[in-house]
Amino acid sequence: MKSDDKKRLLREMLFARRFEERCYEAYVERKIGGFLHLYAGQEACAFGVLDAARIGHDYVITSYRDHVHAIKCGSEPRAVMAELYARETGVSKGRGGSMHIFDVANRFMGGYALVGGPFPLAAGIGKAIQMKGGDEISICFLGDAANNQGTFHESLNMAKLWNLPVLYVCENNLYGIGTRIDRSTAVVDQYKRVSGYNIPSAQEDGQDVEKVYKAARKAIDHVRSGKGPYFLELLTYRYRGHSMSDSNAYRAKAEERMWSKRDPLIILRDRLIEDGKFTKEEFKAIDSDILDEIEDEVIAFAEQSPDPVVADLRKYVLAEDDPYVNGGAH
Repeated sequence: MKSDDKKRLLREMLFARRFEERCYEAYVERKIGGFLHLYAGQEACAFGVLDAARIGHDYVITSYRDHVHAIKCGSEPRAVMAELYARETGVSKGRGGSMHIFDVANRFMGGYALVGGPFPLAAGIGKAIQMKGGDEISICFLGDAANNQGTFHESLNMAKLWNLPVLYVCENNLYGIGTRIDRSTAVVDQYKRVSGYNIPSAQEDGQDVEKVYKAARKAIDHVRSGKGPYFLELLTYRYRGHSMSDSNAYRAKAEERMWSKRDPLIILRDRLIEDGKFTKEEFKAIDSDILDEIEDEVIAFAEQSPDPVVADLRKYVLAEDDPYVNGGAH
């Protein structure tokens, strides 16, 4: 990976971190309501994988921890923030909120609140691509705890049976809400669980964006070449609780300190500094610019945007031009 690409990724990941931290503040200020699941600590997963994909061409789907994936796919940060504020200018018109970001123009096919919900949808997208003869792929991000859902096994079985162009990316942050993986899952190494479906798989360090990118390139090349699905497990860690209602009391402080030393931003920053391509002063300057951008453009846009109109309550519920809606098709 070239130095310029590393610097770009560092800025993108830093922006994502500051965006999520500002979401936290807005939630505490009661400007964001409902559920809120933050992504701090896991940035290398989304950015490493999606940088290896064809953004805007490939289809991406994930769970409720979805803000950063949407932004990387091309959604405007201010539109994502406006969605969290439940404003009409939000990426989902203020109807979805944090867990239901959706941007069809950028082929981000949604965050989903239902645990295990994206598995069959990703397979369905893959089947549609296959039937149309396209060269796109379906990329499904998932958490480790979701793999205990029945939809996981049903979808992977079908994906392999039909050799669908689907890349399943498991962001293994070691916890399903407050339950550590070794207390809920018989096979802790998630990449081993797909061997029963004869799906090739790999496990990689999810805190190192360069390693993620390299592993993702291999996985994406496999899927795009028509060889069928691939499963990539990324070992990572979330720096905040499962959601805003989670105090994090179940995690040992020593464990949290250990993972804080493996911050994906710091790993990449220090590597650039060691290579003589970057300085801490440059990092601070970029950080300052990002904080200003988020406050002056992202937050300002969200706070100045209008609320959805009550009269439009049923708008976007049904496809207005769909013949099935009007009784014209059977």
